[in-house]
Amino acid sequence: MAAVLSETEKQGRLLWEDCAGWWQEGFTEGADPEYVEQILPWIASQVRGSSRVLDVGCGEGQVGRTARRLRSVRFVAGVDPTMAQLEVARRRRGGVVFGRAEAAALPFASGSFDAAVACLVFEHIEDVDTALAEVSRVLVPGGRFLFLLNHPLLQTPGSGWIDDTILEEQYWRIGPYLVEDHSLEEVEKDVFIPFIHRPLSRYVNAMAASGLYLTRMDEPAPPPGFLARAAEYLEAATIPRLLALRAEKLSRPS
Repeated sequence: MAAVLSETEKQGRLLWEDCAGWWQEGFTEGADPEYVEQILPWIASQVRGSSRVLDVGCGEGQVGRTARRLRSVRFVAGVDPTMAQLEVARRRRGGVVFGRAEAAALPFASGSFDAAVACLVFEHIEDVDTALAEVSRVLVPGGRFLFLLNHPLLQTPGSGWIDDTILEEQYWRIGPYLVEDHSLEEVEKDVFIPFIHRPLSRYVNAMAASGLYLTRMDEPAPPPGFLARAAEYLEAATIPRLLALRAEKLSRPS
């Protein structure tokens, strides 16, 4: 059954169609050191041993292609609501099957996959509870869910490095972490994407309600390639930009 989109979600889909080229140029095909040095290796390490993998919010498909190259992985499906992303994904192929779908209405039978990945996706999904329930539904009992986010605490809107010349202190300011915030973020001049900040507890409790229980949590430091390109971040190199979670679906209800 197709997801019913709110007006905000419809606007967000149009914005993603407009900025797909920005994403493809700056973050895929080896262009972004955080993906190359950190995100893709972490996903590969955690999905290894799985056979059937789902990439939720696949974009142009680099996560799915990474998974498909693993020896154990025999089938990878990628879904995304953005046609401009899927058109590129299908050209780049990599042995992945791509289709158009919302995370809140996955077009697969229950228990179709033994691993699912959502990489920097749920910050842009309005119906988080239904989407996480759908991820759980399509996983087999014991299946893994790899869930990567911009760090909800340390990358809260309004957070950033402060050089206080009056107090002669430097510190990382954290914005209003507990406030769920829906905004349009200007990620580059005239490039806007919808962004939803939620506290980490909101995600973890929604996963638990869907039978997905946290088994690993990683907060990696920014990788060398990123720091080499973002000298202004060197002073805050101990502040993680990424939060990577691994959850597993309960074999039977608690």
